[in-house]
Amino acid sequence: MSLLQLQNLAQALEHQDSGLVDVTGHVTEISATSFRVDGLTPFLRLGDRIEIVGNDAGMGEIVRIDGDGAVVKPFASRIEIGLGARARVAHRVTLQPDASWRGRIIDALGLPIDGRGPLAQGATPMPIDAEPPNAMQRARVTEKIATGIRAIDVFTPLCAGQRLGIFAGSGVGKSTLLSMLARAPGFDTVVVALVGERGRELREFIEEALGAARNTAVVVAATSDESAMRRRLAPRTAMAVAEYFRDQGQSVLLIIDSVTRYAHAARDVALAAGEPAVARGYPPSVFSDLPKLLERAGPGLEGGGSITGVFSVLVDGDDHNDPVADSIRGTLDGHVVLSRAIAEQGRYPAIDILGSISRLSHHVWSPEQRALVMRLRTLVARYEDTRDLRLMGGYQAGADAELDQAVLAVPKLYNALNQLPHSPSSTDGFRDLAEALRAQ
Repeated sequence: MSLLQLQNLAQALEHQDSGLVDVTGHVTEISATSFRVDGLTPFLRLGDRIEIVGNDAGMGEIVRIDGDGAVVKPFASRIEIGLGARARVAHRVTLQPDASWRGRIIDALGLPIDGRGPLAQGATPMPIDAEPPNAMQRARVTEKIATGIRAIDVFTPLCAGQRLGIFAGSGVGKSTLLSMLARAPGFDTVVVALVGERGRELREFIEEALGAARNTAVVVAATSDESAMRRRLAPRTAMAVAEYFRDQGQSVLLIIDSVTRYAHAARDVALAAGEPAVARGYPPSVFSDLPKLLERAGPGLEGGGSITGVFSVLVDGDDHNDPVADSIRGTLDGHVVLSRAIAEQGRYPAIDILGSISRLSHHVWSPEQRALVMRLRTLVARYEDTRDLRLMGGYQAGADAELDQAVLAVPKLYNALNQLPHSPSSTDGFRDLAEALRAQ
């Protein structure tokens, strides 16, 4: 058979699954985090899956293709294959979510891990890497969502279809705040992606944090001991599930904890593919993957459902100018900053109201509410700027009228914003603040 005939045969068989011909390659190189497959190059595309014949643990995704072969990152945390093992192309990861998935816990590949039997498969396949809705056909974001958290409802109000970031260092109360948001009324379905979390925290979050919202939630989990491929895949799986419910006309709350660990996993994959590190160890593709993921959340088509995205961002070393944090902040519609200094004072949620902002607050505040919020921010700024002066005894009542007002009002404001996870939800944050400020 001539070379031309072989090439024509290869084109005819490319990505075909007739069952008559089984096209396989073989493993030629194995490292600690990836392996190489030769003999399948004409049939491959980036993102395709590879499976090892006779070894279910050998499944992986192609992250690099060259003239000699392809580099594959496995979904398993350990590579238990040998040189010469036969490999073949498998279908890309797709999901077929169903309404019955609410209340279930799945892994990054969409398989159940809650011990409650197989998942029902819906009629509509949802791609893991779908494109966002057309920008000109998307609905506007204008409808307020009451979270029941006074600090957010007053100072950084949330709208249906908004994308909000929670920026915090470790141990500042990020997961606790996310659990309070997960119980917010006004959402039909909650989708939670736990990426790189400690294994023990999975049941704690589901059984304690979600509470009554558990029956309306779909949880996608990829714990810290799982492979980088699964941790990179889990947020995209959660996004595909959220898109299914959005397409059903529902108002969906999507929580991803955390996007930083997704970026870490994407970095591991990109480095294995041979990309150079350009910004604090992050390859360029990480900064293109982040907006691709985040832009999929938001409002759907006009008249349809929406995905309200809440993305936690773990700032390494409390550095809010970290390249990943900076890139995410520029993509989202607002950010809430949690301060370690506030947490050390015992004020929870430890929200820095001066450093937090909602870019859609103008859709929510009335002119009077806007004026009040700006005035309260001014008083808080004055109060914090003079903290050292007051501690040294340099403050005298009556010398500065605005400072006198700040000293009187800001401690009451802080007390009003203090809210524990199991405290009653606020139904009207502005009314609660007014009552607190009027108190003697």
